[in-house]
Amino acid sequence: MNPTPTPAATATGAVGRPVRLGLRENWPQFTLLVVVNVCVGGLVGLERTTVPLIGSESFGLTSDLAVFSFIIAFGLAKALTNLAAGALTSRFRRKQLLVAGWLLGVPVPFALAWAPSWGWIVAANVLLGLNQGLTWSMTVNMKIDLVGPSRRGLATGLNEAAGYTAVGVTALLTGYLATHYGLRPVPELIGAVFVAAGLALALVVRDTAAHVALELARHGEPVPTGEDTGLKATFTRTSWRDRSLRGASQAGLINNLNEASPGASSPCCSPTTALAWPLSG
Repeated sequence: MNPTPTPAATATGAVGRPVRLGLRENWPQFTLLVVVNVCVGGLVGLERTTVPLIGSESFGLTSDLAVFSFIIAFGLAKALTNLAAGALTSRFRRKQLLVAGWLLGVPVPFALAWAPSWGWIVAANVLLGLNQGLTWSMTVNMKIDLVGPSRRGLATGLNEAAGYTAVGVTALLTGYLATHYGLRPVPELIGAVFVAAGLALALVVRDTAAHVALELARHGEPVPTGEDTGLKATFTRTSWRDRSLRGASQAGLINNLNEASPGASSPCCSPTTALAWPLSG
């Protein structure tokens, strides 16, 4: 009786390295991707504390809708990018999309720090949404590729923990810096560190196409070819036809609403209290 196959090297990567599936087998690359997602979360956490106050204090915005337009711009850009990311992975490698996402994020901290008008802030959030849609999606997908089917939940959990921890820590740090140095430009410029580190690591990390090919080669059942995978069919399946996917979609919607609500509502108090809020948790 033949032994059960282990995740041994049954394929080779682009540079001739043996390809294995598993967290232990790929821990250096996995760790790099965790650090990349720390940078991803740090960049989005950059504006959680200060940007609404920049709108009201620096640009004199009085309408809540005008102040929160940056959240609307960010959310729409990220949602559309997430929607397109799946199709883009069939045309480009994950690493290419990861690098592209970081290049789109390069202007963000500088625009937030020295924007001459609120329109620049909104435009920066469009770029931030594109950045987040590509970089967050690619880091989690690349981690899943590395570990294989048996550790997908762990890979996703580590990805989300790293990203959202960075969001919270950066919001805390920007609040602290704003109370000592003002709303701009010092708090926003720490984003330049995240962009530089994220882009550098994205250039270093290896693509995971060989890991995807290895997992597909081990797939016991043929991949369905007659199923409609168009946008309309996928939307209806994930939104209400498939109970599991519908539940996951609804949970994701509520989770993102809960995430956005504190950032939108907390600065509605006085500037001093709003800046002190990240330091009081």
